[in-house]
Amino acid sequence: MADEPLLIAENLRLAFGPTLALEQATAEVHAGEVLALMGPSGSGKSTLLHCMAGILLPDAGRVTYAGRDLTAMHDDERSALRRTEFGFVFQFGQLVPELTCLENVALPLRLGGAGRRAAERSAAAWLERLEVSDVAGKRPGQASGGQGQRVAVARALVTRPKVIFADEPTGALDTVNGDRVMRLFVAAARDTGAAVVLVTHEPRVAAYSDREAVVRDGRVREQEYVR
Repeated sequence: MADEPLLIAENLRLAFGPTLALEQATAEVHAGEVLALMGPSGSGKSTLLHCMAGILLPDAGRVTYAGRDLTAMHDDERSALRRTEFGFVFQFGQLVPELTCLENVALPLRLGGAGRRAAERSAAAWLERLEVSDVAGKRPGQASGGQGQRVAVARALVTRPKVIFADEPTGALDTVNGDRVMRLFVAAARDTGAAVVLVTHEPRVAAYSDREAVVRDGRVREQEYVR
């Protein structure tokens, strides 16, 4: 793990109208580290993740990635960063239903300018790594929930991002499928050296992380190392 954090959120404040979502929220993640943001529903953990990813801009405070201030970037700069250096896994996968699973995984590479054959070759390798090669030619609706989520993980990893943001990645899965997704996800992320920012309210999911940060009332209240 590098001495300097790769991604830092400092004293973030964000309100949605009269509702205060974040107040002096501070968190950081190092290269290769898995950070779990834990807390009850409505605590601000997903909002914090979205600010760290540059999807939401805080009203105050700043987010820096590899020494660059995300909060000072133009929208197109943040969008480019999310395409090339950040990866995302959401609770319900958010796969494109009209595309096959292989095409879904290849999509980020295609959007980045890669040719179809090269993109699909990389996508196939990641589907094999996540143990879902058998659904490559199927559309997401033809895959099980656990399979679909592993396809979503493959899509997040295919560009070899520096940071992966995972918002309740097992929230729609049973325990067996959830554990399988997390085991494969974390192992693959560690193999590539990617940092992971993981939002969850489940201790068994947070147990896959290196460090847990508890979010309550929009603040990061406590942090501890898991291993």
